[in-house]
Amino acid sequence: MKKTGAKLMLDLLLSHEVDVVFGYPGGAILPFYDELYNSSIKHILVRHEQGAVHMAEGYAIVSRKPGVAIVTSGPGATNTVTGLTDAKMDSIPIMVISGQVPTSAIGSDAFQEADVFGITIPITKYNALIKSADEIADVFEEAWIMLTQGRPGPVLLDFPKDVQTQETEKLQGEVRLAERFLKKPPIQGDLEKFAEALNKAERPLLYVGGGAIISGASQEIRTIAEKGMIPVTCTLKGLGAFPGSHILSLGMPGMHGTAAANKAILECDYILSLGARFDDRVAGVPNEFAPNAVKAHIDIDPAEFNKRVKVDYILHGDLREVLQASNTFYREKRSFRMGKTLRRI
Repeated sequence: MKKTGAKLMLDLLLSHEVDVVFGYPGGAILPFYDELYNSSIKHILVRHEQGAVHMAEGYAIVSRKPGVAIVTSGPGATNTVTGLTDAKMDSIPIMVISGQVPTSAIGSDAFQEADVFGITIPITKYNALIKSADEIADVFEEAWIMLTQGRPGPVLLDFPKDVQTQETEKLQGEVRLAERFLKKPPIQGDLEKFAEALNKAERPLLYVGGGAIISGASQEIRTIAEKGMIPVTCTLKGLGAFPGSHILSLGMPGMHGTAAANKAILECDYILSLGARFDDRVAGVPNEFAPNAVKAHIDIDPAEFNKRVKVDYILHGDLREVLQASNTFYREKRSFRMGKTLRRI
């Protein structure tokens, strides 16, 4: 059975339960829109392509499913750059499908041609220029794995107009990615030694970032905080991972944060980063961040370790899984009572 590239791309989206996309049509993506028009997928028409990407981001955050944006070639695709960069920085899983001029015209400075593949290399987790309909299934499945495994982020598929109308019999994708991309990383690091450093601390602090939201580690963070009576500060992206009304909550840290949170960072003797990346809005002068503290970091992305602030202990892995595995090593300092008054630092 043969399908056009446009029909195959649509069917691949449907196979991954995509039920809504955000987009703005144009000439180079019209064959795909012809298939989309008669499908069950709901299309949200935007007024600018940047808006489509930001709406896909919002959808991804709320639904916890990848968001999808559809744009045309040239300025349609280049208008997605701000949204893609935002999604990369904030670890949001979105897929952008961009129309492109026919393959025969690529490199000729054709009308509304842009090197979208080259432009988006540094701001995507994965991107590809699809050169034939036979490549669609492979590229799509690889992109979807990159969306849903490890640290989330954006992907982009550049989809030439003639590839959309080509027919192919290759309807199933063959994933050629390295094994490390296909599953969550195993926990790496000494859990017992990591926990013992926290147990010895007299003024510990939990520093919670967006990774806590992504991994769904809210309950595990609350358990550790209450078990050790440890104050918690959440970054802007980490807000909601720990209840702001909780007696142990100090609010947001950094230049836009609370006095209590910043004073805690200055005076703590142990700080544990839970999916936070020591952003410059929080750790403006890295050498002066938590100057008297032993520093520890749990993250799924090894590139974040020692990037700005040097730490003493590292655990690499999915935050929720790491906290579940290490929970038995943390000592309970005193029983927790929500009715008791806890003096804020």
